[in-house]
Amino acid sequence: MEQSSQIKYEEEFFLTRGLKLFTCRWVPLNQQPKALICLCHGYGMECSIFMQGVGIRLAKAGYAVFGIDYEGHGKSGGKRCYIESFKELVNDCASFFKSIAGIEEYKDKARFLYGESMGGAVSLLLHRKLPTFWNGAVLVAPMCKIAEDVKPHPILISVFNSLTRIVPTWKIVPARDIIDTAFKEPSARQEIRANPYIYQGKPRVKTAYELLLTSTALESRLDEVTLPFLVVHGMDDSVTDPCVSMELHKSAASFDKTLKLYPDMWHGLTYGEPPHNTQLVFNDIIGWLDERSKAGCLTSV
Repeated sequence: MEQSSQIKYEEEFFLTRGLKLFTCRWVPLNQQPKALICLCHGYGMECSIFMQGVGIRLAKAGYAVFGIDYEGHGKSGGKRCYIESFKELVNDCASFFKSIAGIEEYKDKARFLYGESMGGAVSLLLHRKLPTFWNGAVLVAPMCKIAEDVKPHPILISVFNSLTRIVPTWKIVPARDIIDTAFKEPSARQEIRANPYIYQGKPRVKTAYELLLTSTALESRLDEVTLPFLVVHGMDDSVTDPCVSMELHKSAASFDKTLKLYPDMWHGLTYGEPPHNTQLVFNDIIGWLDERSKAGCLTSV
């Protein structure tokens, strides 16, 4: 998707824990933003190229959009796609997003999380870390529970735990290539495979274990989700189970919660579906954000 004269795109590095983490932003020109959108990308993904379409669409709709590549992801520093601590990953995001919200021109703006796939888990953990900070969240095919049919046997989990102490960075975890099953449009698959900042190797041992622990912990505490949220999910998603989003919607304590399920759509709702499907999803997302951003910023930094 081409950049637009209606928005300004910028990049910079955010320093934390001795790391340089890549960040980017899409900001509407000639108007005050309706609210701030904080992007949380999926496992192995990145913001500046893969999530460019999200940033541009939301900025054109009047939102200031901010993304960060996690440690080891995209253009950020760190060992390639190695998640040593999911807690530190979440802390990095919290530090960056709080720094943005503290900028004078943004202090009175509502703040929304936007998380895709693993980014949905990051968003829910950011909500748990800063429960009164966010005005809402958009969760796109979120990873917030492990489906029963793919949950590892307890013995295998024990083996993983042992390996994390011996060979934490080894890329030995068997994993299917999900690009062909996550993204419906062949052109989108080609673009993803050609993106040098998207990780396409086997998961590292510690990374896989951290994802397992995070999913399991989220699954047991879905009833603690209290912020307003919209969850969107394709019914033919074979990467994250739409039943998990249904369970989140059912279990969450939020008084304002919306679930949108799309028949015949896959995992890549915002990047990988035919244009008319993508437009439908964004219409729902922007409509939901517009209704809630009118209330303004109700929380404090």
